[in-house]
Amino acid sequence: MKTVFSPRHRGHAEQLELVAGAIVPGFELTSRAEYVAARIKAVGLGEILEPTEHDLTTAARIHHQDYLDFLPTIWDRWTAEGRSGTALPFTWPTRGLRGDVRPEFIDGLLGYYSFDAGCGIVEGSWDAIKSSHDTALTAAAMVQGGARSAFALCRPPGHHAGAGFMGGYCYINNAAVAAQSLRDGGAKRVSILDVDYHHGNGTQEIFYARADVQVINLHADPMQEYPYFLGHADERGAGDGEGFNLNYPMRFGTAWDRWSQSLDDACAKLLAYAPDVVVVSLGVDTFEKDPISKFKLKTEDFPKIGEKIAALGLPTLFVMEGGYAVAEIGVNAVSVLTGFEGA
Repeated sequence: MKTVFSPRHRGHAEQLELVAGAIVPGFELTSRAEYVAARIKAVGLGEILEPTEHDLTTAARIHHQDYLDFLPTIWDRWTAEGRSGTALPFTWPTRGLRGDVRPEFIDGLLGYYSFDAGCGIVEGSWDAIKSSHDTALTAAAMVQGGARSAFALCRPPGHHAGAGFMGGYCYINNAAVAAQSLRDGGAKRVSILDVDYHHGNGTQEIFYARADVQVINLHADPMQEYPYFLGHADERGAGDGEGFNLNYPMRFGTAWDRWSQSLDDACAKLLAYAPDVVVVSLGVDTFEKDPISKFKLKTEDFPKIGEKIAALGLPTLFVMEGGYAVAEIGVNAVSVLTGFEGA
């Protein structure tokens, strides 16, 4: 399996975030991706390639143009006000407020285009975001070209980014852009299987009214866990997308026995949809030692995930999402891939 990985991700570094009442160093570290890349080399998974450059044409098919126009300007707008450090929002529109009116000033714009304070922007952030987008599209082209599988080692991740908002360390929705690219390249149907601990609320929002992209999420129950406001089992899609959005919310403490039952049912639903290709949003923050998650999967469970996905018998693109136990992230993420390859 070939991997696409950009060294430009390192530009997004030392950003801060707001969590549990404090401004703290971001959990989404540069070392996350480096651990995964090192593990790929250690096990000899396959060649690691840098992405080719892509414009934002495909991204504009799933993201709002004004949002894409805003992202590259954040740092310059922030520093133009004489500020340094991480650009973070501190106010958001909510129920009863005029969330449809776009502010002019940078503080208002940051709140308008986000749903939390987890998407800090520093000087090198946009270049890293763009390279992550390019990584997803480059790997998608490999699968479109006939490869059985490919791995987009994206950083920053993407599945919390919606059509017009960032959040949860995510700016451009890499998996959604890849799925759109595969559709544009001839796939009649694409399934996105999100196995991250946190619900892929952005991916759900983007495709909720579409029948050509099935979205399946296995995740922590939004009654207990971030991002809280999407991810319930009764969210099934709308309009043409009715029935093509599937959520498997699970409670704190979920271990392999319960989690794997959800995966088995999800795989059965995926096969019934009969996609031409699968995009896996690969988060490994379901791990029992993850510092910001509360599931109980063990290292030996991750190869089984890859084996179950391989049993689908479909071309598969893996796109890196979450996982914050950096000492183990490389082993766990790559174990999914080697499990897939060995099945």
